[in-house]
Amino acid sequence: QVQLVESGGGLVQAGGSLRLSCASSRRLAMGWYRQAPGKQRELVATITTGGGLNYGESLKGRFFISRDNASNTVYLQMNSLKPEDTAVYYCNAVLVVDGTRRDYWGQGTQVTVSS
Repeated sequence: QVQLVESGGGLVQAGGSLRLSCASSRRLAMGWYRQAPGKQRELVATITTGGGLNYGESLKGRFFISRDNASNTVYLQMNSLKPEDTAVYYCNAVLVVDGTRRDYWGQGTQVTVSS
């Protein structure tokens, strides 16, 4: 079992920055996804335990994912925020056992960007 605890969401003006944190009970590949009202959940960024990165195409250059393996915490630094970044952001962790992938999700944290 994996527990994920998110923090750091909130309200920010366009052009501002926020940092999200997600603490995991295990050291796993992790990432962030987001879901805006009426839209599908989409990839924001992922990071492997070795530091390999993957970003949603439209977010490169503004969002940065990093991790602290000592505390099993992943961070998402979001810069130059736009109103269209408004969404619930979900932390994700991936556990693979015997070739079977299992995804774990945090409770979600609201990010609201005002214009």
